[in-house]
Amino acid sequence: MDLLALKENLEKNVLGRGVLKAASKVYGLGARMHRALYEKGWKTAQSVNSRVVCIGNLTAGGTGKTTTVLLAATTLAQQGTRVAIVSRGYKRQQKSSGPIILFDNPDADWRLAGDEPFMMSRILSKYQVPIVIADKRVDAANEALRRFKSQIILLDDGLQHFSLKRDANIVLVDAKNPFGNKELLPYGILREPLTGLKRANLVVLTHCDQVSARELEDVRDQVRLYNDTVEIIESEHRPEYYVNICTTQQMELNQIKGPVACFCALGHPESFERTLKDLGLILRQKWRFPDHQFYTEENLRTFEATRAGLPLITTFKDFVKFPDNWRDILTKDVYVLSVNLRIRGGETEFAKFTNALYPKKK
Repeated sequence: MDLLALKENLEKNVLGRGVLKAASKVYGLGARMHRALYEKGWKTAQSVNSRVVCIGNLTAGGTGKTTTVLLAATTLAQQGTRVAIVSRGYKRQQKSSGPIILFDNPDADWRLAGDEPFMMSRILSKYQVPIVIADKRVDAANEALRRFKSQIILLDDGLQHFSLKRDANIVLVDAKNPFGNKELLPYGILREPLTGLKRANLVVLTHCDQVSARELEDVRDQVRLYNDTVEIIESEHRPEYYVNICTTQQMELNQIKGPVACFCALGHPESFERTLKDLGLILRQKWRFPDHQFYTEENLRTFEATRAGLPLITTFKDFVKFPDNWRDILTKDVYVLSVNLRIRGGETEFAKFTNALYPKKK
């Protein structure tokens, strides 16, 4: 049984909920002690000779962090800034003796790097943005400086990581479900108390197109309770195109119509499914897997055997975790939906985002 299923089972009865609440207390104590080590000076955050910007969140999964990192990296690269991304490579399948560098190496193995860094490296290859993965983010940052002389380092998902000093924190908040029940893991979805919002230099509300204006204002009010001066901007995820992975052909969104089958392993699979529905597709068959699931031949054979000839749609994050012989199983009509993050409000709001990345010199 996976952890998500275990949590759902525990939530069904009073005793189970009590167990989860007790576990949250223990988790919270550990989180406070970890932070106190740095606040009291018992541990020291290390600096590197580069601007460091953290892009992270207070909750577990599904805020749109990866697309935000991609937008930040492409924006900086297009401006001519030497930018690198550092990551711990969450849930990578194999460990390495030193930092892993994804840069101009098409033969890289996602199992060494982790699915999200590997996916980002494929998307960012044309911008020549290196991604460095190490167990210690400080080691990854130093390697990025040594190899690439990076002017800006984007710290991927490091808001609760304190050993690398950063110049700015961009905090993402999912407008659909900003803070859950406001309880810490595992009873809730918070990685740390909401007071962590005080460290934010910019808050980006995501999935804003999926809630009402009143709900957005409520989320803003919740953020303001903990940080009444922080800039808050809105964003939404926009589908761009499909890629037929069997032919590598890029296709317009209107080229796939009617009933389809889909699958994903995301923090919030319902967002992906809703996007497909908003494109006018009918989801006749769908599969959901735990976040960061890697796929087996058996999974792919199940898709192929039960999709009844329908187009099969997934995400780039899922595609990179296919087994090596996937082409022997999935032979046609398999599509990856490309999605990007768009900042609402035009140039003025986008300038707030870029200024958090790299403030203009006065």
